[in-house]
Amino acid sequence: WSRETIAEKLAEYEQSDQCTSSQRQLAQELGVPRTTLQHWLGRKEVPDVDPAVTAFFGSPAGVVFLHRLVLAAHFVMTLIGPCGIRLVCLLLELSGLDAYVAASYGPQQKVSAVMEQSVVAFGKEERENLKAEMPCGKQITVCQDETFHPGICLVAIEPVSNYILLEKYADNRSADEWTRSMASATQGLPVEIIQSTSDEGRGILHHVQEDLGIQHSPDLFHVQHELCKGTSIALANLVRQAKQVVEKAAQRVSHCREKQAIAVKKDEALDQEFQTAQEQDRQARQVLETNVQQQQQVSQVIREIGMEYHPYDLETGEPRSAEQLATSLAQHFAEIEAVAIAANLPERCLKKIYKAKRVVVEMIATLNFFWLTVQTKVEALSLTPEVEQIVYSHVIPAMYLHLVSKKTSDPARRSVLQKQSEALLAPALSGSGPLAGLQPEEVQVIERVAWECAQCFQRSSSCVEGRNGQLALHHHSLHRLTDRKLTALTTVHNFFIQRNDGTTAAERFFGTQPRDLFEWLLDRVELPGWPAQKRSLPCRKEFLPQFSA
Repeated sequence: WSRETIAEKLAEYEQSDQCTSSQRQLAQELGVPRTTLQHWLGRKEVPDVDPAVTAFFGSPAGVVFLHRLVLAAHFVMTLIGPCGIRLVCLLLELSGLDAYVAASYGPQQKVSAVMEQSVVAFGKEERENLKAEMPCGKQITVCQDETFHPGICLVAIEPVSNYILLEKYADNRSADEWTRSMASATQGLPVEIIQSTSDEGRGILHHVQEDLGIQHSPDLFHVQHELCKGTSIALANLVRQAKQVVEKAAQRVSHCREKQAIAVKKDEALDQEFQTAQEQDRQARQVLETNVQQQQQVSQVIREIGMEYHPYDLETGEPRSAEQLATSLAQHFAEIEAVAIAANLPERCLKKIYKAKRVVVEMIATLNFFWLTVQTKVEALSLTPEVEQIVYSHVIPAMYLHLVSKKTSDPARRSVLQKQSEALLAPALSGSGPLAGLQPEEVQVIERVAWECAQCFQRSSSCVEGRNGQLALHHHSLHRLTDRKLTALTTVHNFFIQRNDGTTAAERFFGTQPRDLFEWLLDRVELPGWPAQKRSLPCRKEFLPQFSA
């Protein structure tokens, strides 16, 4: 008997006229054995609990609420948060709900297993339903990376929607494994992968450039990270050493000054020692100032590389050509190399700088790919020259600056970018502009294509890095993630987690809103039964007998 059925039977029993019918007769009318009915009635009497609370959780409405509450605890704590089943059991005990539902590990583990199986089934079923309504020929970019806990886990995410295409354990991270896994993950989806953003791993590079034959966009973070590893620690050590030298020189000057103060008469040797100490102090401070300036200069240049690596100038919205990017990046790397040589950094630091510099070619190629993609998409609309020009020079740059502002953590910087975006979009919104004479349907198509163009430039795989961090939290608490658990976590991310606008990753990727995952689970995962009777606690064994006097 399910808990809902039991509650309904007991409600019918309590509403019946017990004065005119015996308990046996009422049990026959309800279709329930009399002993079973008596057992149900006896369980409704919970000691040390308010009878009103017991009556509520024994009613049909109370059972529905209890069912939702227990399943929500499992769903939130084990699939959204990185908790385990034992914390769910503890929650039920501390809240007093263990008087109405079995709170031991065994029954709750069964609930968790059925819930994970149902979540996996929902993900497979909903993916098939949504892809049937998805428009064909959608071009996408993927962000790819590997994470280890401790097995190799391949992760690929579509960054615009944040939809996880691939998240699975693999035996290795070779190009062949990546190609097979991505082919299986995108099988049946009407999408075309045109670009991949990732680190410079050999397996991923071969998979992207050779097997898929698409554009590989380097991750800006790894470029800046290599530069930081090659310069930051070494320059910080120089600054620390220079500070120690300055402290010693200052102590030497102070010591000489004290010796002069207590001297009875003027001593030329003491004066010469004091002048030497002052000169050493001046030189030490000059070295410290130089080292600090070098450290600040390199940090500023690394930040400027990130500011330059955009298809549009963030100050004016003007397009940045590949030649301009190549020139600016060459200048920035030349500054870093000059500082490294002037500071006499070790060879290992120079190797890291050169390693980051090798990626510049791919960065320039990515910008060229962006401009070719934008040109192809806009020319496919067959717009008039006036409309095409305003799309190139105003609409797409305004959308791109808006996207950058959403990712900026500095409020002042965000406000400046948003104002610049609005200023760029103003001519397109003018009533006398080229877009004013178009039909609403045509404007919607232009806006959709412009959004696709603005989102095409992907310079970071941060979405994958964030996902890897989430998986690490789950693995840290459980010490092991099964394939079913990993698939369930992927499904929750795609079909349940929402952004501020209320959309899920699946809705943004497929273009259609999926069904409610939690309501779907409520219909398929049953509430555990009543708790067993409390057992008496075992007595502590006495090892030493108590001798009477």
